[in-house]
Amino acid sequence: MYDHILISTDGSELAQKGVDHGLSLADETGSKVTIITVTGQSPVPSISASGWGMAGMDPDRLEDANTRHAKDILSAAKAAAEEMGLMVETLHIPSASPAAAIVDAAKTHGCDLIVMASHGYRGIKRALLGSQTAEVIATAHIPVLVVH
Repeated sequence: MYDHILISTDGSELAQKGVDHGLSLADETGSKVTIITVTGQSPVPSISASGWGMAGMDPDRLEDANTRHAKDILSAAKAAAEEMGLMVETLHIPSASPAAAIVDAAKTHGCDLIVMASHGYRGIKRALLGSQTAEVIATAHIPVLVVH
């Protein structure tokens, strides 16, 4: 049914449900799997008394922390896949908009399904917190399986 599944995770407990579901689906269908995590763009610069800055944040330290966090997330997901006997490719996209990076990775890697989790927020919560999942659904060229 599916030849190549892209599974998105941010390392959260909810995202793990998506990873587990995606890996089970891949196991059942014999699909190739790519697991992706995207670390967001640096915070918006702010104005301080000394001019433009990152409000006390060191961009290099932030990038290093994001890289280490992504490595931990992907290592855990890969270990879960290998426990099931699945071989997976992992992918970290740094400093990017998560939804755009996920859709782009699906195109670039020839995936035919995206699996991701969502809180399912509606109304004001969705407006305030945003929804990367909704953006992926709206912009993806392939089916998106959303796990709640």
